[in-house]
Amino acid sequence: MKLGTIRTTHADASEPVAMPLGGHLREVRRRLGFILLALAVSGVVAFIAYPAILHALEAPYCRVSNHCRLYVTGPLDGLALRIKIAAYGALALSLPIIFWQGWRFVAPGLTQREKRSVLPFVAASIVMFSGGVLMAYVIFPHALAFLGSVGGPSLGQLYNPVSYLSLILALMLVFGITFEFPVVLVALELTRVVTPRQLAKVRRFALVAIVIVAAVVTPSGDPLSMFALAAPLYAFYELSILIGRLALREPSITPREA
Repeated sequence: MKLGTIRTTHADASEPVAMPLGGHLREVRRRLGFILLALAVSGVVAFIAYPAILHALEAPYCRVSNHCRLYVTGPLDGLALRIKIAAYGALALSLPIIFWQGWRFVAPGLTQREKRSVLPFVAASIVMFSGGVLMAYVIFPHALAFLGSVGGPSLGQLYNPVSYLSLILALMLVFGITFEFPVVLVALELTRVVTPRQLAKVRRFALVAIVIVAAVVTPSGDPLSMFALAAPLYAFYELSILIGRLALREPSITPREA
């Protein structure tokens, strides 16, 4: 490859060829322009749809509270909250476009075989991240109930919406990211960084590590949320071993080898 060129592919070619660096930078600017436009439009949509989004995020709190109201403590808190939700909403609504533009950027530099390998991982990453976010949303009422009762019956709860939303969004983000765990493991197996046999031999240590990580990264700190994170992660660990064995045609280890 010559200096100042980057690998890409013509529309009618199956193997990548060199692309001038200037053209590559123009392509970066073009893709970033589409992403920024998507973020701007999605931000406006989320700002307008703020009442519906806030209602959806309040639902877990309403399940464990009689009055179901969040209280601001400053005159600018309402505006700050709406802008914050619009920003998060813009990112969430723009994710498909961001992934698509990222794919359009890297795809010309990949062979047909590489494209066939990457697409399943991209799809799996989106599905697993969405599953983690949904799991966090489902268990959040139980986490709130625990946090509301741990201080004793003499304490009443009047939640500030900024701190409340920071907690639920942080929980969703943590679950979404950690649910990418099996995708990473399978990728490591297919690239021969680790083997299914090696993962199977250290499963006891992996279980301890998963429990520790779940206890550390769970924002709410309640036992149910930690268990709801640790249990799927260990299930994903075992599933990754199985997928790796099937993909690499590696035989299962015997009980003596485990």
